[in-house]
Amino acid sequence: MAENDAMPTLPKKCGPYISSVTSRGMNLVIRGIVLFFIGVFLALVLNLLQIQRNVTLFPPDVITSIFSSAWWVPPCCGTASAAIGLLYPCMDRHLGEPHKFKREWSSVMRCVAVFVGINHASAKVDFANNIQLSLTLAALSIGLWWTFDRSRSGFGLGIGIAFLATLVSQLLVYNGVYQYTSPDFLYVRSWLPCIFFAGGITMGNIGRQLAMYECKVIAEKTHED
Repeated sequence: MAENDAMPTLPKKCGPYISSVTSRGMNLVIRGIVLFFIGVFLALVLNLLQIQRNVTLFPPDVITSIFSSAWWVPPCCGTASAAIGLLYPCMDRHLGEPHKFKREWSSVMRCVAVFVGINHASAKVDFANNIQLSLTLAALSIGLWWTFDRSRSGFGLGIGIAFLATLVSQLLVYNGVYQYTSPDFLYVRSWLPCIFFAGGITMGNIGRQLAMYECKVIAEKTHED
């Protein structure tokens, strides 16, 4: 009788564990897909703004999409957005510093709005010189981090993303893939790292929020089982 009572306990313990692992793997894929399409959408909108203001110029033979942008820009931005959005919560867990500041979707949406506004300012607001514009955008980008993030991991990743993305942009411009009007910082505009920093913080917040929702769903399923 004691052996019969002990037998069913093994599937009950293994079942939720296997289900949890499967759910986490599937949710990771879903989060990556969602982040990819968010990045594609933002790339189309923001790049269109830059092109309309003649901030970036593409050769005529590569202007193939309906938004007058090179075909490779949205997929590249979507892939980078997915990587950044998945990296931020991963770093939070690795460092043991869970991000708890303003963890709600309304805050994330405001962060996206501020990021779009910073990009809009870089294209439309006229400043006396590029240095003034760069300092203004730098202050706005740091203000975005302070308002919606305030984590050391977020700031460090934002700096790293800005450096790598700027380096890639310089290489692309150097090889004639596209160009910036009035470049003042090694083939690109000096305010470009600020845009990349703000974009990294924004996608990181979206990724963190999606990860928090995933943990909530898995916790509820585990509790039910």
